[in-house]
Amino acid sequence: MAATSGHDAGAANDQPAPASAVVNGAASRKGKSDDQDQSENDKDDDDAAPEEANGNAAGKKKKKRKPKKKKNATTNGATVQSCPPRVPVASLFAGDQYPVGEEVEYRNQNAFRTTSEEKRHLDRMNNDFLTDYRHGAEVHRQVRKWAQQNIKPGQTLTEIAEGIEDGVRALTGHQGLEEGDNIKGGMGFPTGLSLNHCAAHYTPNAGNKTVLQKEDVMKVDFGVHLNGRIVDSAFTMTFDPVYDNLLAAVKDATNAGVREAGIDVRMSDIGAAVQEAMESYEVEIGGKTLPVKCIRNLNGHDIIQYSIHGRKSVPIVKGKDQTKMEEGETFAIETFGSTGNGYVRDDLETSHYAKKADAPNVALRVSSARALLNSISKNFGTLPFCRRYLDRLGHEKYLLGLNNLVSSGIVEAYPPLCDVKGSYTAQFEHTILLRPTVKEVISRGDDY
Repeated sequence: MAATSGHDAGAANDQPAPASAVVNGAASRKGKSDDQDQSENDKDDDDAAPEEANGNAAGKKKKKRKPKKKKNATTNGATVQSCPPRVPVASLFAGDQYPVGEEVEYRNQNAFRTTSEEKRHLDRMNNDFLTDYRHGAEVHRQVRKWAQQNIKPGQTLTEIAEGIEDGVRALTGHQGLEEGDNIKGGMGFPTGLSLNHCAAHYTPNAGNKTVLQKEDVMKVDFGVHLNGRIVDSAFTMTFDPVYDNLLAAVKDATNAGVREAGIDVRMSDIGAAVQEAMESYEVEIGGKTLPVKCIRNLNGHDIIQYSIHGRKSVPIVKGKDQTKMEEGETFAIETFGSTGNGYVRDDLETSHYAKKADAPNVALRVSSARALLNSISKNFGTLPFCRRYLDRLGHEKYLLGLNNLVSSGIVEAYPPLCDVKGSYTAQFEHTILLRPTVKEVISRGDDY
């Protein structure tokens, strides 16, 4: 989830088995069980043979074959993900041993961290933190794999958003309909489906009839959280190869930012690396050759528990910010490229909101605002939400109260962020953990 400029922003044997290993292992055990059943049946037949040979016809007795046990077809015994994804990821990985993200050793003056016993000890103390993040990252990978394979032109944005969100809720095991359940796990923030010149913070509100077209460039940005540990990752989908270079530029820029990021690295150095990668590309659209520009007033950001935007911003252009990344921090490294001005402004209808962590304690004179704030606090806390989520909880005619919460400074509104009309924007994003021993790109997958 984008932040605008100026916004406050162990040992090899301990590594979790990859999904394929879990599946194959389960299949192996299942196969063994079948063989054992058949072996017992064959033995029963062999035991019966001497009786038939020694006894007369009247005294012949033949043991009945034991019926084979029927396999349980419920999700409790599933070893692979369904389509659409509905099998909780926790049931696919025994003992909460989820796949490790891409681990990258620190360089230069921090190279010692990889082998430091002190840093390894600190790393082991983060077990619950890492389990939540790896769990959420695997949910994100499995849901986005389904999305990438199934999203097609002709679908409505509402249909796409709800498909992703239904998958996240099912795979985390948190439907979010019971009071407080969404705070335990589920959507880290609403599914962003920003089209073309719109770069970020757009999700359909109720009644939206927008249909995805073949010529559209759609940014898919959604978050998954377990216990407030938010995995923030995004990708861009197109259906026309004319946009390939735009996507390549942004993906390259995001990877440049991920490579540069690390403990004691200055924000300005990351921004310079991103800009150099991004602006080395150009794209030809409609017979015109266009440079790919960084959207200079959009940034990456640190992530803290239950808050998608922390206090630090990660620029995507060269600047003078000397703030450093520090051990133990979590960052969303996201970059945006544009064929337009490379600058976004608030536009279109607002859909994203979040209660402020430092919300003032003010008297609310609108009764609907008081009731709505109580619901927001119990169901979302400081996690971002959208209007569709309030609809899903059964709220009606809440806009007056919601606007009152925004004007009172209790809830922050996040309008869609758009470049000039007629331009095209793209986004790629990863979440990284600056562990004491290594940098872990927690959201890395085979796709990006």
